[in-house]
This record gives sequence, structure tokens and C-alpha cells, in this order.
Amino acid sequence: MTQPTTYLITGAASGIGAAIATKLARARQNVMLADINAAGAAALAETLGERASAVALDIRDPVAWERAFDATLAHFGAFDVLINNAGLVRTGLARNVAIADHQLTMDTNLMGPVTGMVGAFKRFHKQGAGHLVTVCSMTSFLPFPGVAIYGASKHALRAFHHGMAIEERHSGIDFTIVHPTATETPMLEQEAADPDAVMCFVAPSVSAEAVADTVVKAIKRKAIEVCMPQAGSGTVKALGVDPKKLRAYADHLEAMGKDGLAKRQSAAA
Repeated sequence: MTQPTTYLITGAASGIGAAIATKLARARQNVMLADINAAGAAALAETLGERASAVALDIRDPVAWERAFDATLAHFGAFDVLINNAGLVRTGLARNVAIADHQLTMDTNLMGPVTGMVGAFKRFHKQGAGHLVTVCSMTSFLPFPGVAIYGASKHALRAFHHGMAIEERHSGIDFTIVHPTATETPMLEQEAADPDAVMCFVAPSVSAEAVADTVVKAIKRKAIEVCMPQAGSGTVKALGVDPKKLRAYADHLEAMGKDGLAKRQSAAA
């Protein structure tokens, strides 16, 4: 009988992380739900049954990461896959966002996953196998007004993920990164409440469950990098490395974002 795979998922109390944990638990895989919202993670784990457990984790804290790794091994007797999903957004024009919030975004969205990847890699290397999975963002290719520091954190996270993957290409450890488009989560609700972040609604949003399905499929086939949606991702990438064209299109993109947000709000009414 095939043994279940054991996953440690960050940001698992809500949104994409919760959807991934639910999908995996229902597939009879072992899931450790890690979140700074420990009560929320524990409540969801209880509904998912014996294949799920929860642990408190502030991803900015290296000591908390080690406790989460230890808790996963102690509870399930194995640790096979780390899914770095947790993150936050602070919206607003860059000049108006407090420096402390710029720093918090980088500490959480970049250094949090970096700390987890390095710590998990050391354990995976000792056991001779493991899989590091990063849930990043399409903003890692395309700077967005209203969430400039969020995009910067995701640009940096993608660069780190691939840099480490290339360094460790002979290690036997697998690396996968997935870039969701706008996703219906509490984070998107926060962006919808700020008119400065209207460009976040240029493309139609998808459900957290749709992202979870993409992430799980990417893990199974050990994909190197997956963009959402695949169709059109080439255009996004090309625009992201052409700042002259991006500036020329900015007013048009802003208008598209306003229209997309209005349609979203109308559908929700």
C-alpha cells in the first residue's frame, strides 16, 4: 500500500492555503496546516479529519519554523513537501505606504519563505528527498501600481526560488513554483477596497480552489514553473520587461482594472 505524502502548508487557515490543505486531505494525504492564525488553522484541521493537524507559525521567525518542522515529523513521522504559500499585501501608492509596511511585506513575503526553504532543504538533504513548492504570483513578472512593494517581494521570491533550485540541481530535491493570477481570497478583498490598487483587477479572478488544483497538479508532475492562466502569460512576461511599453499602456490598464472591479462588484451585489 502506497504511503501518504506529508505536506507542511503555510498560510493554511484561509484562502489558497486552506484550499490546498482541503484538497490534499480529501485525497488521503497528510497535511500540517501552519498559520500565524493558529486557531483558524486548528479549526480547519479538525474538520479535515485524521490526516490533518495544525501548528502555529509566524514565517518571519526562524525558531517557529524549526518547531513547525519538528511538529510535522512528530505527528506524521515524515515530512516530504513544503508548500510556501503565506503572504500579505499592503495596498496604496508607494509614497503613501509606511516604510514599516514596506519592510513588513518584504519580511513576510520574501524572508519568510526564504527561511522556510533553507530550513526545509537542510532536512530534505539529510533524508535524501523532498520537494520545495513556492506559491508566488504573476506580479513577479509585472510591476503593479498600488501594490508596488508586494510585486517587489514576489519578484525577489521568484529570483531566490530559481537561484536556489539551480544551485541545488544535483541534490535530488525538487523545486516547483506556481504563479496564481488574481484569486478570490481575503487579500483580494483588501485590494478591492483600495482604488489605488485597481490594476489588480485587469484580469478576471479565479477561485482559491482553482489555484489549489493547479498547485497540486504541478506538484504531482514536478513542474518547474507554472503560470496562471497559461494562455496569455507570455504577454504578461513580455510587458513586464518592457517598462517603456508598460508606461505607455498604464492608463489603458487602469481603465481595464476599473472595469474589471466594477464587474466584480456588480456580480457580488
